[in-house]
Amino acid sequence: MKMRSAGACCALLLLAGCAAGVAPATDQGATSPINPASGERSSAPPADRPGATAERGALPEVSFPLILDRTDLRIGTTVQYRRVPNTSEVHDLGLLLGVAHVVLALPSWPTDLAQIESLNQVPQETDVIVILTGYPPSRGSIELWNYLRARIRIVIVVTGPPTPGLITDLNAMRSLERVVAQMDEPSRSGFERLQRPLSFRKLIE
Repeated sequence: MKMRSAGACCALLLLAGCAAGVAPATDQGATSPINPASGERSSAPPADRPGATAERGALPEVSFPLILDRTDLRIGTTVQYRRVPNTSEVHDLGLLLGVAHVVLALPSWPTDLAQIESLNQVPQETDVIVILTGYPPSRGSIELWNYLRARIRIVIVVTGPPTPGLITDLNAMRSLERVVAQMDEPSRSGFERLQRPLSFRKLIE
């Protein structure tokens, strides 16, 4: 019961703490770029700066949550990536003090086992929290995660209910911990058969 409570607490904090929030705002006090022609600093952000513009209605870039669990008294360390670490990087995790969580905010669903196989080398006492945007492109993208031996916890952020067939595939995904639906009008319609916790998010500009 204690372990279940700890997991639930951690999952809730993961989601409430911006499991799929927008990327951090640009620091207004940061140094502006210098115009090479005039030698003066420009107050406008470069047009090609990542995050300068965003398509309205699209899911924002996933940001990293801070994982806090009040029942965990370890000196825990969270390591964060925006990609899947390679085997060498995973090996180096064992050199860090008290690695409790590895958080991956991936831009897309992996489609090949070789892309995520390095996660099998994550220390046994460490869980891997994977935040994915959108529904999987194929059943194969779901089945990949079932081959991993690591302690995988997946949260997916979507914009609406899945098809009935896709819900069946999601229910068979052992590592799926929660689905977060970004909707203007939160509704369980279309999610009735989902056998995982469901949360809603509404963005207000």
